[in-house]
Amino acid sequence: MQLTSYPFLNNLEPEALRFLEQHIKPVSIPKNTLLFYQGDICENILWLTHGEVRLYTQSDSIEDITLYNLKAGEQCIVNTASLLSQTDAVASAETITDIEGYLIDVESVKQLSKMSDVYQSYLFSLYQLRFEELTSLINDIKFKRLDTRIVEWLHKQPENMIEITHEALAIKLGSSRVVISRLLKELEQKGTVTLHRGKIELL
Repeated sequence: MQLTSYPFLNNLEPEALRFLEQHIKPVSIPKNTLLFYQGDICENILWLTHGEVRLYTQSDSIEDITLYNLKAGEQCIVNTASLLSQTDAVASAETITDIEGYLIDVESVKQLSKMSDVYQSYLFSLYQLRFEELTSLINDIKFKRLDTRIVEWLHKQPENMIEITHEALAIKLGSSRVVISRLLKELEQKGTVTLHRGKIELL
């Protein structure tokens, strides 16, 4: 069981750990695969050990808005909430890289949460983390100009030359490609960025 990216397992009760080893299934899924749609009821939880998954919401009146990206060692609260309550998922999930991980079914998750105080504490910590991120996202969308959000996102990247398309940046910031392209052109005219094919250079 290659779940070393989930530190809480080091403290899992022996009985719960044995139960977990018997009830998880390894999975490998290629890039650009929809794991579940907004409105689906999830029947398995994904424990991600490699790769990245995008969680996004959409409606008829707005572009997709990325809620957060799921990375190795994290468990998705949209996935978890839908599974435990057997209600519609409030967002869709799509792999943005090839991924590897493990699936655990709904009955096993419920049994594990009854058996293990450690797992219950981990679940509560997930909600705290994601609520902080979502609150920050809402504040950004409501109170910050989009050009400010673009520059802030660019500054958070490890390199000044950022390999990303306008469409991909629009998805990350919950806008449209046309609007993002227009604002990037304005930022280029101001000397904030230089635009290249498939890349944005932060000056």
